[in-house]
Amino acid sequence: MKKRILALLLGGVMVLGLAACSSSGSQSPSPSASAPAASAPAESTPAEPASAVKVGGIMLHDENSGYDMAHIEGLTTACKNLGLDLDTQLIIKYNVPEDENCYDAAVDLAEQGCTIIFSDSYGHQSYMQQAASEFEDVIFVSCTGDNAAASGLANLKNIFPYTYESRYVSGVVAGMKLKELLDAGTVTDPYVGYVGAYPYAEVVSGYTAFFLGIRSIVPEAHMDVQYTQSWYDPAKESEAANALMARGCVIIGQHADSTGAPSAVQAALDGGKTAYSVGYNVDMLSVAPAAALTSAQNVWSVLYQTTLDKFLKGEEIPADFATGIKDGAVSISALGQSCAEGTAEKVEEVWAGLKDGSLNIFDCANFTVGGEHLTSYTESYGMDGAETITDGVFYESVIRSAPYFDLRIDGITELTAE
Repeated sequence: MKKRILALLLGGVMVLGLAACSSSGSQSPSPSASAPAASAPAESTPAEPASAVKVGGIMLHDENSGYDMAHIEGLTTACKNLGLDLDTQLIIKYNVPEDENCYDAAVDLAEQGCTIIFSDSYGHQSYMQQAASEFEDVIFVSCTGDNAAASGLANLKNIFPYTYESRYVSGVVAGMKLKELLDAGTVTDPYVGYVGAYPYAEVVSGYTAFFLGIRSIVPEAHMDVQYTQSWYDPAKESEAANALMARGCVIIGQHADSTGAPSAVQAALDGGKTAYSVGYNVDMLSVAPAAALTSAQNVWSVLYQTTLDKFLKGEEIPADFATGIKDGAVSISALGQSCAEGTAEKVEEVWAGLKDGSLNIFDCANFTVGGEHLTSYTESYGMDGAETITDGVFYESVIRSAPYFDLRIDGITELTAE
């Protein structure tokens, strides 16, 4: 069943070219592909008027995690923009782990009267699916999840921004700094490090886009990835950053949710080491005022508001929804004081290319795997053999909203992968 759904999705996307921007701006395919609509009461207009609707949120951590803070702000902003009362119509549960506690939280929210419930972590999705199967009149949205279309449940949804767009642009910022350091003779080896949480496609897609952004400026750049095996662990993230700098990396990127890596880079810079940081989720200038160049960011309010607006209007919510810079769903934070001259202008140029579709981030002409440029790839994990490359471009977040780019391209070395 899943294979048939994905095949239909791919065909529909490639042939019809559904509206909105694609993974690298405005590529021809759709930014999201919905599963064929199934009949379900959850797709109908809410039973209560908007003033009586309750929205639920399940967060893996609290506001101390940059990732969760972005979700908290995104959900509250969306509710506020749509006229919902944050005190009476929004219930958020914090520090909910990726286990049965998530199911319990989802059930509790449904029993409190929430008719649409969001969770913010990939590991929540199986428990959200369990709850969705029991509360057919409640919409469950698993942010960053990947199984809504295949689940057969009309009330289970997935949403995800085109994070790789902001990753790529933040990589361009890093590349500009790296080129400045090379041109000045400050460094001779264009060596970059990356602190990743897990070797999942979400992380691989992001660090690859970041690396390709760097290579668009410094073609000879190479990068090592150190995993922490945790989404949020300040100590491990700091240790990973220090280990990468000890190997000679001069710029450290991250797909991990704390300030551990930027703080470590700032400390190294203060100690006389040449080192700079590109963060994630939030502006890192407060912890790394001289080391932070920028951060890749998701504007979750765009996805939350689009989904909630459809729900409040009684419109169908697609099984998968993804979008990017064309809808303002991704961004980068303010450029730091250490950014190279001309960075702001280059960033605007790259954003323009993503918006008008002239720039394809995962253009296979720009990378090799095992020394070869790919023309076909059907082995993305969980994609049941679906073709992901069309006309020489890997189209990310088109068949489903969650990333599935899991290729290990030349120039990147994973130091720890389990």
